[in-house]
Amino acid sequence: MKKHPERPVLITDAARSQDDQLRSRQIRYVSMMSVRALCLILGGVLISAQVPLLPVWLVLCALGMVLLPWMAVLIANDRPPKTKEERAADAAAREDVRRALTPPVEEPDYITIDSEVVDEARRRTD
Repeated sequence: MKKHPERPVLITDAARSQDDQLRSRQIRYVSMMSVRALCLILGGVLISAQVPLLPVWLVLCALGMVLLPWMAVLIANDRPPKTKEERAADAAAREDVRRALTPPVEEPDYITIDSEVVDEARRRTD
């Protein structure tokens, strides 16, 4: 029986290294640009082969050649999504900044009149 190598156990909450993130973004970019090159080659082959519905296929190839570079750049420059802990830490930091910039509200001193004391004062004067 063949043993499968076990994947390493994750023992940290640290994010992936910058090199790993860059490498995965580069792979996504190159694969998307390869699809763009395939759209260009496919468009040339379709024109020479005189296939049915040629305008539809050429429009799809042209859309791929125009939209894929734009999408590839956006995806390649995007960072990995934040974890719940990172979002919570960001929210706490924003709350701390908001509290530091907001002046404290002072409560006005309200005058409380005790009716029993007033009644006793009236009895004494009567």
